[in-house]
Amino acid sequence: MKTLIHRARIISPDVDIENGALLLEDGRIAAVLNPGDAHPEADLVIDAEGRIAMPGFFDIHCHGANGHDVCDNTLEAIRQIAQIKLKEGVTTWLPTTLTQPQDKLEEIAAKCAEYMAAQDFCRTPGLHVEGPFINKEKAGAQNPEFVRPPNFPELKRIHDIARALIVSMAPEMPGALDVIREAKAIGITSSAAHTSSTAAQIFAAKEAGLTHLTHYGNAMTPLHHREIGVIGAGLLDDSIMIELICDTIHLCPDMLKLVFKLVPIDRLLMITDSMAASWIGNGEVLLGGLEVVVKDDVARLKHGGALAGSALLYNVGVKNVAEITGLPLSQIVKATSWNQAQSLGLEGFGKLEPGFTADVVLLGDDFSVWKTFVGGEERS
Repeated sequence: MKTLIHRARIISPDVDIENGALLLEDGRIAAVLNPGDAHPEADLVIDAEGRIAMPGFFDIHCHGANGHDVCDNTLEAIRQIAQIKLKEGVTTWLPTTLTQPQDKLEEIAAKCAEYMAAQDFCRTPGLHVEGPFINKEKAGAQNPEFVRPPNFPELKRIHDIARALIVSMAPEMPGALDVIREAKAIGITSSAAHTSSTAAQIFAAKEAGLTHLTHYGNAMTPLHHREIGVIGAGLLDDSIMIELICDTIHLCPDMLKLVFKLVPIDRLLMITDSMAASWIGNGEVLLGGLEVVVKDDVARLKHGGALAGSALLYNVGVKNVAEITGLPLSQIVKATSWNQAQSLGLEGFGKLEPGFTADVVLLGDDFSVWKTFVGGEERS
């Protein structure tokens, strides 16, 4: 099956082609055509009418959407989330768990493994295990009842059921550095989250193998002139990858502008950290058993008022970054897919170039999603 998408603005890292075309064949990008190039024969021809073509987005931190949560512990919830994420332009999603009892996490991993065996909607190459190895003082919207010390055998049991690609934990907790080392040895990326770490503790964790900071700026030690904390460590270090929730709530517009100005784009990872609240408008949902109230696209715990994940749609986050930073899309695209793929060792993803996987999103000028392709096939 050959699909030709023509009259598209093709955006890829360091590439911006007006009125270009893409040939998709056998799940991969067979050709990228410049204006004036002859168009090959195709079974299906799609006129993009000037729309933006970008590599499908990677949402590596997302708990749920449209009233469903990964921790609902059902295959149907996973499928529903994987389907609705396509409408945000997301083609690769890491089902993200919460701080829960070990037996429930293993059950959830089994449901995710079921979906991974037949990925009808988004790709799900692995899990993001957020918690339970966090600092109770920084639990935020994680359930403190189930917080426990870092424990590699627990993580390994989850990983053996459904591959874990990321584990988010508090590096200052006793035993965390050993878990980070052991996780790295089996290909799991470690990220600092819900943490009271000092900068020195982050740097020690980095030496052990930590490479990411989870939902930067949230549930972590702030920048101070006598202790730069996790936020300062993220600015100072030249290799740690930084997750950003670009909803202008978890990070205000000026903070987003500051981060994109100070941190090289190659270290930034746009995420949603969305939960069941996304796509539902105002209402009430559950997050790991905790009651959440959603009003004006802001999700907060019903008791205590802490931010409880987001209601952000991925394409809206891209729009926010484009408007706030003024950066060209050929740079922003690095933080939507390419950096994630490279950081997680997922080769052949994140660029619109010959030989790369044909995961493509077509967007209007307002960043609304028109069509999403996974492996060269339109999915919805």
